[in-house]
Amino acid sequence: MADVTIHKGLDNVIIDESRLSLVNGAEGKLVYSGYKIEDLAANALYEEVVYLLWNGRLPNKAELELLRAEIAENAFVAPEILEILKHLPKNSDPMAVMRSAVSLLAHYDPDSEDTSAEANRRKAVRLNGQAVTLAAAWARIRKGLGPVPPRLDLNLAQNFIYMLRDEAPEASAVNAINAYMVLLTEHGMNASTFSARVTVSTGSDMHSAIVSAIGTLKGPAHGGANAEAMKMFLEIGDPANVQTWFDENIKSGKRRIMGIGHRVYKALDPRAAVLRDRAEALAVGSGNGKWFEIADKLAILARANEYFIERNLHPNVDYFSAIVLYTLDLDVDMFTPLFAMSRMAGWTAHIMEQAANNRLVRPDVLYTGPVDLVWTSLEER
Repeated sequence: MADVTIHKGLDNVIIDESRLSLVNGAEGKLVYSGYKIEDLAANALYEEVVYLLWNGRLPNKAELELLRAEIAENAFVAPEILEILKHLPKNSDPMAVMRSAVSLLAHYDPDSEDTSAEANRRKAVRLNGQAVTLAAAWARIRKGLGPVPPRLDLNLAQNFIYMLRDEAPEASAVNAINAYMVLLTEHGMNASTFSARVTVSTGSDMHSAIVSAIGTLKGPAHGGANAEAMKMFLEIGDPANVQTWFDENIKSGKRRIMGIGHRVYKALDPRAAVLRDRAEALAVGSGNGKWFEIADKLAILARANEYFIERNLHPNVDYFSAIVLYTLDLDVDMFTPLFAMSRMAGWTAHIMEQAANNRLVRPDVLYTGPVDLVWTSLEER
């Protein structure tokens, strides 16, 4: 077996073709179906990106409004599911709650077991709206507040802020959430997208594939990294402590900086560049720039350090997104559910793409254990 090449973690293994996104890690570029992420984050509604991924082109005004209204109309979650959430322990992991809730959604979806293209499109519409509703609902339920139903006249970013706060959505918060959702919508064959495609490749249904994706995103090495980054900033506590913390924890080799470095990007993550500007603007607008100052000062120290320079380690999307979400008064452990609701358009697009030209995903493994062992009876062992 000497001629066998093992790609640990499936590094550099191309499993299929996709028109959905181009991730150029060497140059720090991210493209959704032909459009640069910087242009989309600056100009697009999340629903425009949903349309782009599902249809391969941007919508016109009428098409956008039709999709926005369709998603809003299907964003409602069955009251029976919300009632179940009310009986869950309030300290439940929010990603575990979302994983369970999406599984429950399947029982109330008329197309649940229908894997046709038409049914998958209808389920994708529902899931994109319901994921936002569930994230906002759990953020309230865990605090003893009643969930707020979505409004038919709002887009997803507006509805999230409205359902979270039970008040008219404020423009700066909506713009920040919309930009975050656009930036997190899609990212090639990442771990959660891969797990969703593996699940649907077996002929399983869309809800099962999304549950697989949520379970994968839940891990701190994937979607949980922004929460870990914010915990690190909270630990530092003050901009005056950054240098000492860096010397004691990073220069000493005891720890690593959460949110710096990426499996793919060997240049600055383009999403991080956009979110840095958003985080700075929110910090200035909120009158509390401490957390942005800590993050920015730490990033500058890292980029001047030989270890980070030699390994091309830059802030990734999790680093500054943590500041954006925290400035919007979101609990740290709610960061990853927002990642999940943002990635829903990408997950569903990949599921539909996989189903349209399916082949069972079934990699192999190199066996390194013993062979031809002699069986001995239980009494002889």
